[in-house]
Amino acid sequence: MSSYQSRKSFFSADEIAHYARRSDFMGALMIAHCWALIFGAMALFIWWPNPLTFILAVMLIGSRQLGLAILMHDAAHSALFKSRRLNEFAGEYLCGRPVFAELHAYRRYHLQHHKHTQTEQDPDLVLSKPFPTTRSSLWRKIVRDLTGQTGFKLRKQQLLSWYRLAGDKDAMDEAKLSQSFADPGLGKSLIINAILFASLALVGYWWLYPALWLLPLLTWYQLVVRLRNIAEHGAVEFSDNPLKNVRTTLAGPLMRLFVAPYYVNYHLEHHLIMHVPCWQLPKLHRLMIERGYAPEMEIGQSYFDVLRLASSKSA
Repeated sequence: MSSYQSRKSFFSADEIAHYARRSDFMGALMIAHCWALIFGAMALFIWWPNPLTFILAVMLIGSRQLGLAILMHDAAHSALFKSRRLNEFAGEYLCGRPVFAELHAYRRYHLQHHKHTQTEQDPDLVLSKPFPTTRSSLWRKIVRDLTGQTGFKLRKQQLLSWYRLAGDKDAMDEAKLSQSFADPGLGKSLIINAILFASLALVGYWWLYPALWLLPLLTWYQLVVRLRNIAEHGAVEFSDNPLKNVRTTLAGPLMRLFVAPYYVNYHLEHHLIMHVPCWQLPKLHRLMIERGYAPEMEIGQSYFDVLRLASSKSA
């Protein structure tokens, strides 16, 4: 039995059809919720400016920037809206481009990850294979993320790639195939970000763009992307077992607010049926537990537990 068939064997065809139902209402609600939290965090700092509310806003906005990437990820699986046209438009311009990601390039890349999960052909293997690592190595990565070093490095590479490939369509297409969240095209992303900057400037708060959009994107967002990657495939089996080569991590309200938005923590269930909308994943998780699969599933009891495992290598 192939890995793809074994994933499908956990559910009946009717169950898959039921949980894979798209909802235009839920798609619109999640995007609205994401942007409402972003602008709400900005408004909180304007209303009550102090170091605490600034740090809180950076963390909230950075987590929602990951939220936009997660909703783009749903759109990449055509699971965000029932309408294909709406799915493509919202995934590209309301979710991906604001965080300098491109839906179509990401889709081509990401589907290869699903096809070859935790094998040598997995394009995401470079993200998971270094784990477990040492505690000091993990801390160095976290410090680089929070101080903006990771974000600046990635954006510099992105800009250089865009400049180098500009005008060379074949090279640009090849580069897109080798990227995940990065967008070597950049042009549309810059336009969307210019619109965001102009909108904030029109209401008299242009400085919110560098202070509470770019700064979270270069810091907290980079950290939660790293935590997401570690939790999903770090220190799991290097095999084609769909219950062991990917992890679901349990998360309470605070972790969902600051680290794991829009059910991204239910990653094992997502790999079982990748076109299920993210808001249906908790139901799939409960169904798997009710059917007695819990002892066979890779489940992290918390993100802290996963980080301890991921940094358990002896120095």
